[in-house]
Amino acid sequence: MYKPSRDRSLCGAIILPALNEQATIGDLINTIGGVTPTPIWVVDDCSEDATAERASRAGARVIRLPERLGAWGAVQTGLREATRMDLDFVVTMDADGQHDPLDIPGLMEPVLSGKAEVVIGCYPERGSTLRRLAWSIMRLTSGLNLDDPTSGYRALSKRALKLLTTPAATLLEYQDVGVLLMLDRAQFVIEEQPVTMKQRTDGKSRIFYSWTLVAYYMLQTILLGTVKRRKRASRKST
Repeated sequence: MYKPSRDRSLCGAIILPALNEQATIGDLINTIGGVTPTPIWVVDDCSEDATAERASRAGARVIRLPERLGAWGAVQTGLREATRMDLDFVVTMDADGQHDPLDIPGLMEPVLSGKAEVVIGCYPERGSTLRRLAWSIMRLTSGLNLDDPTSGYRALSKRALKLLTTPAATLLEYQDVGVLLMLDRAQFVIEEQPVTMKQRTDGKSRIFYSWTLVAYYMLQTILLGTVKRRKRASRKST
């Protein structure tokens, strides 16, 4: 069983937003524990299965939400707790086994060494034709030059934590373009780091489980990217 480190010099946390991930959460926590002694926090987004119990049994700290907030809301809950504890960094990753824990040290290193404030785990090869089209639209409308703008596998510095726990960040529904534009406008150093990603265990997305939600997400993302890009361009021209 994974045992969190008691070494206070390791001022960070691995944050796993989780919704109905009982099939993967225990093994994932144990695998992460074999890679890094950094404490693991599972933010349980009102799961209807044994996710919280299995995460706790595996040795992670479990933060149970009183109501379902979605992936970004669950991540923000972890970020707020990290800010409250004055942590130096966090790594956010999916709880469905898609993100490979072996990549955690590589994501952490640029943040811990001061080379970057945000490191995104990048794996463009996972993109289907439709996903690649969506990425192209996101880059075009937002102006963000990122190969994998929807990856939730990220390392964040203390300064990034403070920005992403502000009321403005809380208004966002998703952790993709809106969050990255906030970081970009604040002139954070953002770096992409190649990682490997696996197929989800059950192959289903916990967020986009219908085409209606996909359409809503893309419309919101396009509008957000277009508006925020215009504001950013106006500031640069003054």
